[in-house]
Amino acid sequence: MPATTPSARYDVPWKLAITHAFHDFMVFFFPAICSEIDWSQPQRFRDKELAGIGFGADPDGMVADELVELYLRSGQMDWVPLHIEIQAQYDASLGRRLLDYNYRIFNEYGRPVASLVLLADDAPSWRPKVFRSEALGAVLSISFPIAKLLDYAARADELRVSDNPIAWVVQVHLRTQQARHDPDQLYLAKWELTKQLYQHNWSQERIIVLFKVINWMMVLPQPYQVRYWKAVRRLNKELRMELMNSLEQMFFDNGVKQGLKQGLEQGRKEQAVALLERQLSRRFGPLSKTARNKLTRASLAQLEAWGDALLEAQSLKQVLG
Repeated sequence: MPATTPSARYDVPWKLAITHAFHDFMVFFFPAICSEIDWSQPQRFRDKELAGIGFGADPDGMVADELVELYLRSGQMDWVPLHIEIQAQYDASLGRRLLDYNYRIFNEYGRPVASLVLLADDAPSWRPKVFRSEALGAVLSISFPIAKLLDYAARADELRVSDNPIAWVVQVHLRTQQARHDPDQLYLAKWELTKQLYQHNWSQERIIVLFKVINWMMVLPQPYQVRYWKAVRRLNKELRMELMNSLEQMFFDNGVKQGLKQGLEQGRKEQAVALLERQLSRRFGPLSKTARNKLTRASLAQLEAWGDALLEAQSLKQVLG
């Protein structure tokens, strides 16, 4: 039996996809609401503020939140907080949690909050749209628009030809679920979806972003990932694409944990330090002498912990402390 694949990540890639293609996300999943937004006005993602009022990812990486500042075509309000929840597993407490989130955002900004949910789980009949609590005539409730990812599973041909990048991300998510940790099936799906990236005449920036999405979500065992990367290199050479430097960085970012772990297991601390220093520099810019010395003096366990922290860190301080 082949080795099973590592656990998929859904939170980070979906947040990246929404931030990169927010308009496309709204057009694809919530077209009626999309038509009410004034797209001539800039949208602002308030992720740091969201974290500051008590939001955080689920420990199993199954939840992602976005808070977007936007304006309406009606001009009735200065700006509107839009809270987007990506829920990748069944959770009976979702409605109550949405009510809590909605109120906390309302309390923070003092204005009505719109909450939307993308249900990205694998339970076809689970479609919560409202939460209601009532006692002695007092009612506390929230209703929220939803989109169900599984509804698109039977529309593979439509997704395949769509130029909307979110349609491609939907395919990545669904095919990851369908593979159910079978590395052979997951590799074939990942390679097929990778080739689709070049069929839409998307910009270099978009292709690189979507490569990050697929590599975070479709996590392959190391031998399969090496095979995949070699295939990508050949494809880029055949198509004469000038993406290799950026894609190589993306690949190494994705594989830094595996590569670091392998180096540590083989006792090559110097190589592990060099690999981690290179990735930190690519992510956050040239390292100070203090940071480089800290890497050199670190134990093997500490280097491995920093490698684990690198993929999700937003600053050098979050990695090295």
